[in-house]
Amino acid sequence: MITSRETRRWVIPKGGRMVGKTDPQAAAVEAMEEAGVQGQIDQTALGAFRYVKRLRGGDSKTCVVAVYPMKVLIQLGAWPEAAERERRWMSLEEAASSVMEPDLAELIRAFATVELDD
Repeated sequence: MITSRETRRWVIPKGGRMVGKTDPQAAAVEAMEEAGVQGQIDQTALGAFRYVKRLRGGDSKTCVVAVYPMKVLIQLGAWPEAAERERRWMSLEEAASSVMEPDLAELIRAFATVELDD
């Protein structure tokens, strides 16, 4: 789990689509940039959740996030957003209890049933 840059809430790495990359590839890039982890990302989304993103200027928009499970193989000591975020390993229940989005909490709990290929 990582903290968001603005509100310091516990969140998962996420971002937008990237030109020339599949959604799972983009998710892997975000995981490295935001959380400093690399590994094997599943090609099938575990599910999706909605959240309200606060924009500069006080506006907000609803975003839909597809969640791709990753088997972490490398945890970097230094990564692009290390100075902006806290990273913490948590149990699934602790992670689910730490997020504000109920749908994300459900996805985190559902992760216990996921088997990633080796």
